[in-house]
Amino acid sequence: MLALCLIAGMQPPVTVPADHFTLSWTHSIEKVEWREEYRVSDRGLILETSRVKGSGVGMEPGPDARLVDGWWVSRPTIAPLPELVLAGSHFGGDHAICIPGRCAPLRQWLGQDNDGPVRLVACPTRN
Repeated sequence: MLALCLIAGMQPPVTVPADHFTLSWTHSIEKVEWREEYRVSDRGLILETSRVKGSGVGMEPGPDARLVDGWWVSRPTIAPLPELVLAGSHFGGDHAICIPGRCAPLRQWLGQDNDGPVRLVACPTRN
């Protein structure tokens, strides 16, 4: 079985017990919320849906986007990602990771403040 692992610097990986998750953040300049829904697979992280609460520089909705309840929703067609690297900085807002039953800022999942990049990868769970 697979889960999501968060890797920050030299700290041990943090396992998020889910095979799908939502990554959300607010764009640091446009102040617009963005959400991406991923599935964890043995091929990597698969982006299934992207939602953006508006548009702006570098935040254009996908070509298949449709407006649903104030969100531009699209289904990107990109290859599975072996890893997703998030910039860690106190200058922008923190990313949040949501799974069924829990939604929390990235730093809470990590159990520490982080000012460096964080890698999100698929990892096996231990039974």
